[in-house]
Amino acid sequence: MPNENRTEERRGPLPESFETLDAAGAFWDAHSSVDYENEMEDVDVEVDLSTSKVYFAIERDLVREVREQARRKGVSTEELIRRWLKEKVAAA
Repeated sequence: MPNENRTEERRGPLPESFETLDAAGAFWDAHSSVDYENEMEDVDVEVDLSTSKVYFAIERDLVREVREQARRKGVSTEELIRRWLKEKVAAA
C-alpha cells in the first residue's frame, strides 16, 4: 500500500467541508475527482427534464427599464416578463 500513501500525499486529503462555494470551486479546479473516487458515495438523483428555460437577447437599456418596473411592483424581473408575455399571448 505504499503507492496509496504517495498518491494521498500528492493529492492531499479531501476536505470534510468547504467554507464557501468559491473555496470548493478552487479545490476542484486544482484537483481531480478521479483521485478521490474511493472516498465518494453513490447518491440517488432525480432530474425533471420536462421543464426547460429559453433565453433571449434583450438590449441593456430595456432590461434596466424592466428591472426598475419589476422593483417598483415588488416582483422579480423574470416574473414581470413572464406575466407580460402571458398577457400579450392571451390577447393575441
